[in-house]
Amino acid sequence: MPSHALKRPTLLALCACVLVAQSMVAAINLLIPQLSSSSLHPSHTQVLWTVDAYVIVFAGLLVPAGALGDRYGRKGALLAGLGLFAAGAATSALATGPAVLIAGRGLSGAGAALITPATLSILMRLSAPEHRARSMGAWTLSIGLGGALGNLGGGLAGQFLTWRALFAAMVPLAVLLAVAVVVTTPRTERSPAGNPDPLGTLLLTTGLVAVLFGVIEGPVHGWTSARILGAFTAGALLIAGFTGHALRSPAPLFDPRVFASARLRAASLGTATGFFGLFSLFYVNSQYLQGVKGFGAAVTGLAIMPLVFGMAATQKLATRWAGHPRAVVGTGLALIGLGLLGASTADAGTPYGVFVCWLLVISAGAGLSMPALTLGVVTSLPPHQAGLGSGLGTTARETGAALGVAVTGTVLSAHTDLPHGMGPALRTVGVVVLAATALVVAGYGSLARRVPHYAADGTATP
Repeated sequence: MPSHALKRPTLLALCACVLVAQSMVAAINLLIPQLSSSSLHPSHTQVLWTVDAYVIVFAGLLVPAGALGDRYGRKGALLAGLGLFAAGAATSALATGPAVLIAGRGLSGAGAALITPATLSILMRLSAPEHRARSMGAWTLSIGLGGALGNLGGGLAGQFLTWRALFAAMVPLAVLLAVAVVVTTPRTERSPAGNPDPLGTLLLTTGLVAVLFGVIEGPVHGWTSARILGAFTAGALLIAGFTGHALRSPAPLFDPRVFASARLRAASLGTATGFFGLFSLFYVNSQYLQGVKGFGAAVTGLAIMPLVFGMAATQKLATRWAGHPRAVVGTGLALIGLGLLGASTADAGTPYGVFVCWLLVISAGAGLSMPALTLGVVTSLPPHQAGLGSGLGTTARETGAALGVAVTGTVLSAHTDLPHGMGPALRTVGVVVLAATALVVAGYGSLARRVPHYAADGTATP
């Protein structure tokens, strides 16, 4: 397969796949009230697990799923992921009890873990170097659009349909996407050096799941509770066990020494930072619009759409300035932090138009920085590890998102209600984003120029 063969139908099909996978992270949030009062009679904990199961499985499996695609075929991994995603959605739609609903969400999350790195690694393998930034821009825009459309779909289903209808709609949609992938997407060469490494996969996956469980459940059970401290301890030990195993193994899942790359560290931190800020906003946004401004679920979904416009408006700038990643990333992340500080001033009397201005600042920052950060992670590894690189980048993205929700929820819980807690929560996150931005910019400085940057042909340049 020629390396520079990305066609528009292929790009559209791949972006649609990642859009749908990302949409199911957000869609469930606006259905929580309907789920809580449904005939399944879920407990509060079961509702939380219905929301979290998708994210935990999704993020926990990303790295091995990306490596699996490199080794056995990225197109095959993508199609398998769409199949699992559809099976999970069907299971959730037909659920007769909370446990089945949660299992379906986890199965869909496993499908998303195969879909997301496969789409990005295929784009990387097929895009010509001069078009790679534009392809990354389209891919990252699809993630943002997926979050917004997920909110819109969840809002519409919550107000006019049922939660089962949302899951049922995902089944034919996934089938349609699979057909589009079969027709439009060529196969890329596999990596003969790849290795499934069952022990390493088990150690890393269970370690990430334990850490994510601690992050997501920390605000619920308390950060110093035995359950949360035990989860963090187990996660740290398992990840340390993976590191030791990988350093000794002749064919590990991936070599932890890849993080010697300052570019990879900076891009991973930047990705996590951006989504830390974005998902903090997402967490309070729908609650603010519904609970404080009095919007209905469907109107709330529409009211979030300006986030997409801000990301889309900065795509050309992100592509044009792709050769200056330090400036683009620093400016974009700073806009996210400053936008959060601005949004923290919103209260019941704030006009929607003023609040939207802050949403546009935040989304413009995301649209400016995310393509460069995504490209920075993937190009820090050799081309045959494109799936692994995209898995690492997406793991950073989902971990940052989980931390953003956890920190915001923790600050909110210290206040009597959302109107009093929203400002302090967004200010806390905004300050953290700005501080982390300084570290990311430093990482893109002199140290980043000393590490290899891999081109499409496998050659390394400083």
